[in-house]
This record gives sequence, structure tokens and C-alpha cells, in this order.
Amino acid sequence: MRQEHNNIFAGIDWLLVLIFAALVGFGWLNIYSASRTSEDVELLSFSTKYGKQLIFICATIPLIIIILFFNAKFYEKFSSIFYIISLLSLVGLFVFGKTINGATSWYNFGVLGLQPAEFVKAFTGLAIAKLLSDRQYNFKLIKNQIKAFVIIFTPAFLITLQPDIGSALIYLAFFFVLHREGLTLNYITLGTLVIVLFVFTILFGASWVLVTLFSLMTLFTVYITYKGGNRFLRFNWHKIIGVYAVVTIFILGSEFSYNNIFKQHHRDRFEILLGLKQDNQGIGYNSYQSELTISSGGLNGKGFLKGDLTQGDFVPEQHTDYIFSVIGEEWGFLGSVFVIVLFMIMMYRIIYLAETHTNKFGRIYGYSLVSILFFHVIVNIGMVIGLLPTVGIPLPFFSYGGSSLWGFTILLFIFIRLDAHKNYDW
Repeated sequence: MRQEHNNIFAGIDWLLVLIFAALVGFGWLNIYSASRTSEDVELLSFSTKYGKQLIFICATIPLIIIILFFNAKFYEKFSSIFYIISLLSLVGLFVFGKTINGATSWYNFGVLGLQPAEFVKAFTGLAIAKLLSDRQYNFKLIKNQIKAFVIIFTPAFLITLQPDIGSALIYLAFFFVLHREGLTLNYITLGTLVIVLFVFTILFGASWVLVTLFSLMTLFTVYITYKGGNRFLRFNWHKIIGVYAVVTIFILGSEFSYNNIFKQHHRDRFEILLGLKQDNQGIGYNSYQSELTISSGGLNGKGFLKGDLTQGDFVPEQHTDYIFSVIGEEWGFLGSVFVIVLFMIMMYRIIYLAETHTNKFGRIYGYSLVSILFFHVIVNIGMVIGLLPTVGIPLPFFSYGGSSLWGFTILLFIFIRLDAHKNYDW
């Protein structure tokens, strides 16, 4: 029997809310440190970055209330509509969007700009949860797997066309969700092999990689044939040739794409990351300065507003994707670990709550949320400390921007609402 509950705060997980508030609050302090000048005096002003962010933070309060106002069934029932509207918002960019830094990713509303890609992640999570939670859905069937792939890669494709490769890469996180729901590891293994082959092709060239693979596959074939006898050779040699042909096409295609389709600044970032070149004054300047800034903080940090590299504006656009470098310099290693631990507690809590859901929709959406958070945190911090190439992925709840903050707020509080209703009959 369905139970009605009028208190929108009934049953919500206050630990997640507390961690959310801590991350947002600490994030604002670091944005303030990274963007303030001696002339700035107003906190609530669109004339400063930290003033805008404080307004964005205040705007999350009515946003959260609106999200909590609707019950869990509402999000399940209208998930497909939300997803379609979000796709239309991406398509509309090609007509009404504003181009910033070479990417048509924004709608301009005067003093306010919105990046729809930040909101589409939540609605893609709802759509995936709706599809996989259908009682008639059999994930072992290839045609059903394709349906899931279409839901995931359609927004990723539209975002890639903007072009915004970093935001499009986020959708790979949904493979963790699919694996939790029964997708074989073969897809993830195949994806890992593709990345390895691509990197090796950049490092050593297509010819070297092809010769090495041919030698290894020949030795493997001889070994298996010796173990399995002529029967193996009669029935499986065409599969071996087919695999090698596909791998050859991929390697040659990777080399051609890298040299002829990738833009020079993309090639520069890969080559800097892989150690093929060093350019601390050009394309690698941001990463180099970020690493210096973090390392200068030491164990305890230099103190709030006392980071000379941060206050000297040595890291361009430090308040956005490189906000973690502020934490490293002013709050030190201990402060950086504290932030990472907060994210880990949040993600563990989401997984724990998701596993307690008897309704598959809530569980699957919870895994979508934690996968997206995990991908963002790992890629952003890896980018800032120089382990990964710069791809323009913000740090959740920390990086400057209303779209990013609101997008993650929607992601999180939809799950909090679903979790609050998990003991009710939807």
C-alpha cells in the first residue's frame, strides 16, 4: 500500500548532505583565494568570480528544495522525457550556442551562461536506470546491450561535436554501472586494450607495434597449436587472422588520426604526458605551474590566502579545472588528503545506500552517480598533478561555475530523494 509523506526532508541521508555542504563550502574558500584581488570588496557581486560562485551556491538551496519536493516515482516515470529534453538542449547549441575557447558548449543569458553537458549526465543516469530496471529487460541479449550503449553514447557524441572531448569522456564512467548490472568484463578489457594500443602507437609508431604484435601472436598460435593439435589449427586459424586484421586496421587508423585529425595542441598534450617532449612555457605551462604550486605546499600548506604562487596568479584559470592546486599549496598534503577522503566517504556512502535499495531503479542511479563522481575526481586530480593530460574536467563541488555546481547538485540530490523513499511503496 502506498504511503504518503508530506515532509520533503523525511528520510534523507544527512551525512551525504553534510559532506556536500563541506565540499561546497571548502571549494568556495579556495575559489575566493584563487580569484580575489586587493580591490575586491563585495562578496555577492557578479563582478568577481568568488561573488558569482557564492550566488550560484545560494541558488542551490531552492534547487535542492525543488528536487526534494517530487517523490521518487516522479523521477522514474519521467526519466525518458528528461533524457530527451537534455538531448535537445545539446542539439540546440549548434543553433543558439555561444562559442568559448573553440567549443560551442554554452547558452548565453546575459550575465549567466549555462553548459547543458553538465546537466545531461544526471538525466542519462536516470535513463539508464529506467532501462536496466525494466523487469522485461534481459541484459545478456546483445540487442539490449546496444540499447544501453545508444543511451550512453548519444549525448557523448553530441558533446564531442561541440567539440568538448573532456565532457564526452565522462560517459565512459557508465560502463562501471553496466558491469554492476551484469555486463561482461570483456568490454572493459577491450577498452583497456584499445587505450594501450593507442598509447603504444604514439610512443613507438605503427610499424614497431605491428611487428611486435605479429611476433607475439605467431608465438601464441604455435604454442596453442602444439598444445591443441591439428584440430585447433583447422578450425581457428581464420579467427587469428581476423583478429590481427582488425588490430592492424585500428593501429594504422590510430596513427593516421593522431597525425592528421588531432589538433596540434591535443598532440602536444599527449606527447608531454608521455614524456616525448617538454614544453613548460607553452602548452604544458598550466600543468607545470600546477605541479610546482602543489609541491610548494609541503605537508601542512602555507595557510589560507598565503600561497604566494596562488596569490601571484601563476596558474592560469586556477579557480576552474586547476582548483586542486590551491588546496595543495595553501592547505598542503594533509588538506589534499582531507578533500580526497571526503570524496571517498561520499562515494562509499552512496554505494552503501544504493545496495540497500530493493528497487533496482534507485540502485542503478546510485551507481551512475558514484561512477561519474569517481571519474571526475580521478581525472581532475590526475590532470592537476601531471599524471593525466589536460582535458577540461572540473572537480565536483569545487571548480568555479554555476553549471558544474548545479549539475552535480542535481545528480546528488535526485539520489538523496530516491534513497529517502526506498522504504516506501513507489
